[in-house]
Amino acid sequence: MKNLSVLALIFLTSVSNLSCQSWKKWNMYSIEDDKKLGLSVSQEIASKPNEYPVLPEQGNEEVYRFIRGIKDNILNSGRVKNKKNFAWEVKIIKDDKVLNAFCTPGGYIYVYTGLIKYLDTEDQLAGVLGHEIAHADMRHSTRQLTKVMPLAVVGEVLAGNNKNKATIANITTTLASLSFSRDHEKEADKYSVYYLCNSGYDGAGAAGFFKKIKGKNSTPQFLSTHPDPGNRVKAIEEQAAKLHCSNYSDKPQTNYQRIKSLL
Repeated sequence: MKNLSVLALIFLTSVSNLSCQSWKKWNMYSIEDDKKLGLSVSQEIASKPNEYPVLPEQGNEEVYRFIRGIKDNILNSGRVKNKKNFAWEVKIIKDDKVLNAFCTPGGYIYVYTGLIKYLDTEDQLAGVLGHEIAHADMRHSTRQLTKVMPLAVVGEVLAGNNKNKATIANITTTLASLSFSRDHEKEADKYSVYYLCNSGYDGAGAAGFFKKIKGKNSTPQFLSTHPDPGNRVKAIEEQAAKLHCSNYSDKPQTNYQRIKSLL
């Protein structure tokens, strides 16, 4: 507890010296903290198969190989700042009703089968994965935690006290349902284009997802507080055009359709 008190004092002292603009970008967590949090959350998810039914790798090797291939293409773009720092592990959650993907601090990526089946092209999925990778790479989760979760709560995990299941479960729930700020969403959209433009994908891949979502009667919960999909499509397509990496719509999608059929 003494260590946590010292951390809390440092936190309060630091906050008092921050400008409003600096506060938006400030992160009280270190890269190592991101890694520890991500590992703890991934272990918690693995311990709750009813809530997070992870698709077994045995018997689904081709699907995992395909999704991890997209992830590797993005990481090998040379534009992911924390490529060597984070785990960048991929797990697929078997739930066809959920159109979602998320990435924890430290690079633990989760993709729902519902999202994979919903999308039409590999570029669209790459756009969404690029967006989620950007959230981790820009460390948006811990920047949000800096604002919404008491230091003492997260500090238990960072101090190695992983025996408190309730604390870890609380952090897992918070991270899995975390609503990023509009600035964070715009930044993740921007970096998704930036990553994809050097990965062989249509830089505007994420725009295809938002176009489909825009036509749905109900918006997925994880998009409920995000910027308007229409505005995001415009911004993504304009950036991709500016970087000369858009309009790859004629790319064959045979492999992607096969992957969808295997789920």
